[in-house]
Amino acid sequence: MRPQLPVPGFSLLEMLLVLVLIAAATLLAMAAFSGGLRGIELRSAAKEVAAQMRFSRALAIASGQPQDVIIDPTARTWRAAKGRHGQLPSGGEVVFTGARAAQLGITDNPAAPLGAVRFFPDGAATGGRLRLQANGAGWDVDVRWLTGEVQLQRVGSAP
Repeated sequence: MRPQLPVPGFSLLEMLLVLVLIAAATLLAMAAFSGGLRGIELRSAAKEVAAQMRFSRALAIASGQPQDVIIDPTARTWRAAKGRHGQLPSGGEVVFTGARAAQLGITDNPAAPLGAVRFFPDGAATGGRLRLQANGAGWDVDVRWLTGEVQLQRVGSAP
């Protein structure tokens, strides 16, 4: 009688170890490409603000009435047309460059440094930029003053 040789293949333990290694590598790759959870939050908030600015511009054109989008970098909030509002991420930096709300006659709280973008019925705007940034990377929401076009673009390295 011949001696019985081990059956070629992998043990259950070896297969589980390989699956754990693949899962860990996948998580690391996803974090590296997306900038992690913070990068996802920044991108989501920037996309939401850009969408609300586009909505406000469209409403200004359709209604024939100027529409404002108010940014409060200190409170990390925004308000748009038709009572829409939202929060900006708590981590990182929020910087608004453009017209101040007081310059446009929006006086909720004169002491607060509110920023504003006003969209006009002809499609133009006062212009401005909202930058959401963390760890040297983030997203810009740019509004062109002449055309009122709203663009979203990545800045820095990774989110």
